[in-house]
Amino acid sequence: MRIAIDCMGGDFGLDVTVPASVNFANDYGDVDLLLVGVEPLIKSALNLIDGVPFNRVHIVHSDEVVTMSDTIDVALRKKKKSSMYIAVQEVKKCNADACISAGNTGAWMAISRYILKTLDGIDRPAIAAFLPIQNGGVTAMLDLGANVDCSANNLLQFSIMGTALLQAVEYIKDPSIGLLNVGSEVIKGNEIVKEASNLLLSSPLNFYGNIEGNDIFKGIVNVVVCDGFVGNIVLKSVEGIAKMFSGVVREEFQRNWFSLLTSFIANSTLKRLKNRLDNRRYNGASLLGLRGIVFKSHGSADVKSFYFALKRSREAIINNLLARTIDKLSQINQLLRS
Repeated sequence: MRIAIDCMGGDFGLDVTVPASVNFANDYGDVDLLLVGVEPLIKSALNLIDGVPFNRVHIVHSDEVVTMSDTIDVALRKKKKSSMYIAVQEVKKCNADACISAGNTGAWMAISRYILKTLDGIDRPAIAAFLPIQNGGVTAMLDLGANVDCSANNLLQFSIMGTALLQAVEYIKDPSIGLLNVGSEVIKGNEIVKEASNLLLSSPLNFYGNIEGNDIFKGIVNVVVCDGFVGNIVLKSVEGIAKMFSGVVREEFQRNWFSLLTSFIANSTLKRLKNRLDNRRYNGASLLGLRGIVFKSHGSADVKSFYFALKRSREAIINNLLARTIDKLSQINQLLRS
């Protein structure tokens, strides 16, 4: 397996992507990594790390870098020698089985869509990520920001792609789908959501029905579907709440000597809680609907977080995410036509 990595992207660039890549390569001997970026800078970063498996870590030079402030037009038309552009081209050329970036999300999506194109039957790609649920498992949610305005048919397509993702990565035979709405009743929601609900009810997908925001983390459904505007707000809100909760707990346990003593007693429980709520473990969103496996890491990812995004990329390759998505699309579209 080969994964192409845009090493220049993200808030911290090489300081995160290179160490995470080396750690990942050392832990998974079945993966080769293509480090795409400015070669002298990548070499300098690698020289600071001991135990680099150079037989499986390769540098692919790029002359340009897409910054977080670059517009989509600049990234797509004026920086065709960027690390982003070349990383996606490695997948197009079949030199890599997947690619990943922590850089500018809009640019990454636009470049990936332009180079790889969308699958037959898919109008728009969607960003899908896993969220933790109460029982320790995960729920997939899409779209998380690629498509602000969606049609009912787009939401149906997101449901198909989400189903394929859960079947491939989580081995769930018939994932249940929930349509995020302002209420569980069928009369609730705007016209697009109501129409999407009717399309899902008439499809062969395992449609649970409408769910509300407070149902997402209960694990009621395996896939939560919504437009990118709502999905991105939910995702950022969850991240903000998790950070606030962590900070409040820390403040309370440091309030006085008795609180400190209590924290020592509850240390093992607090560690388990921190691990379960650590959003870094769930980093790595899939750009579904493209003719290739493409992943997006948080721009603010640290080494551990980017490592987990690489891990999700590897899982997608091993479990034939692309082939399963194509197969599921074919099945559903055939049934819808009959």
